[in-house]
Amino acid sequence: MAAMAGRAAALRRSGFRFRWRTRVAACGVRGAAQDAAGRQDYDVLVIGGGSGGLACAKEAAQLGKKVAVVDYVEPSPRGTRWGLGGTCVNVGCIPKKLMHQAALLGDMIRDAPHYGWEVPQQVPHDWRKMAEAVQNHVKSLNWGHRVQLQDRKVKYFNIKASFVNEHMVCGVTKGGKETLLSAEHIVIATGGRPRYPTNIEGALEYGITSDDIFWLKESPGKTLVVGASYVALECAGFLTGLGLDTTVMIRSIPLRGFDQQMSSLVTEHMASHGTQFLRGCTPSRVKKLPDGQLQVTWKDLASGREDMGTFDTVLWAIGRVPETRSLNLEKAGVNTNPNSHKILVDAQEATSVPHIYAIGDAAEGRPELTPTAIMAGRLLAQRLCGQSSDLMDYDNVPTTVFTPLEYGCVGLSEEEAVARHGEEHVEMVCLREPPQLVLGLHFLGPNAGEVTQGFALGIKCGASYTQVMRTVGIHPTCAEEVAKLRIAKRSGLDPTVTGC
Repeated sequence: MAAMAGRAAALRRSGFRFRWRTRVAACGVRGAAQDAAGRQDYDVLVIGGGSGGLACAKEAAQLGKKVAVVDYVEPSPRGTRWGLGGTCVNVGCIPKKLMHQAALLGDMIRDAPHYGWEVPQQVPHDWRKMAEAVQNHVKSLNWGHRVQLQDRKVKYFNIKASFVNEHMVCGVTKGGKETLLSAEHIVIATGGRPRYPTNIEGALEYGITSDDIFWLKESPGKTLVVGASYVALECAGFLTGLGLDTTVMIRSIPLRGFDQQMSSLVTEHMASHGTQFLRGCTPSRVKKLPDGQLQVTWKDLASGREDMGTFDTVLWAIGRVPETRSLNLEKAGVNTNPNSHKILVDAQEATSVPHIYAIGDAAEGRPELTPTAIMAGRLLAQRLCGQSSDLMDYDNVPTTVFTPLEYGCVGLSEEEAVARHGEEHVEMVCLREPPQLVLGLHFLGPNAGEVTQGFALGIKCGASYTQVMRTVGIHPTCAEEVAKLRIAKRSGLDPTVTGC
């Protein structure tokens, strides 16, 4: 015994840090009460292994905190599951951008003869080969996240967590093993999942969502995309670009919340390049036919007439719901919006319980964007570690919709600018009065994300219209057109570029 104590003392002197054993117990009040007077297991516990949660965990660990991440992916209704990294890595930004790029390459091949390249008239696309490459890349990112957590000494638990009390969560493994974890600070970063329509017969049984489309081994074939969100239009865009018969069913307006003039241009371009649109329609039933095809019945809202069509795949893209209802938030005293089920937070990302925080898509009023969750997570970790008092600034956050013709934007839409400042004060989404501050930028064209990212810095720094006009453009580029915007929309003049 004395020898063991001596070895332990030597290890402590050499800087070795003993790992706490994870306690396994029934996830109930008794287990929580036994630990109520003891030290917390971790300084920071992050629930959710997506972009925001991982950023927060890694930053806190790098600043000296003892950190754990718990993450568990509930399979989609179709059985699709994935690894660490959250929506963006597995079923969002990354695979979406890769398939978008695949579709753009198809367009380039079709344009190639005009540049002198001799290519076959029909160049087939192999979905299986593309999907395998995309999925392998995603799996490499899953592994990369695991390695990064290990390098920063962040403990990772693949368990489904729910609150026992305000300092403790219970995690359950796939096999049913229960683990109690406690922490001084808890960060909820559980994100969201696609919404299924609950009132449509056959929707759940036969439809898929963005949780499934990127993990399909075989081509989805003729596809009906239901919804007009950016997810719906992005998916429809790359499916059309890959040569698939694609229809988008829109109930009201496309890209709600975005500038509507730009939204119209996005859908007009898609329609001119082969995507079909059913406007003012809502589906009422999905039925599987004997040959495996899906028969969809829908209603035209204007005429009240019913119609139907057959498809190989029905993709629901009608919004997302936060992953909060299985957390037992009431046991911790965390308040949510009863309608959206999102967690109510203040400017510090704090919930109704001061040491419990929420970031990303699970938090009320936050943009559902990966970069904002990442920055919010890092800034939160810095505040928790006493390194900074900076708060996340959610104004003028740039984003891009990766439709075939990309749409990038930052700041206010025309509708928002007019509502906030009045039509008589707004021109070209900038104020008419000096110094004519730029309120928003909306760009539709190739590489819109790259263009918008650059101008976002200027708008964040308070750029004026005069400063933009004094910026020398890079020629020949699409981006230089921003520095040549001299025709106001209200003038009625034709803005078509006819020369250099």
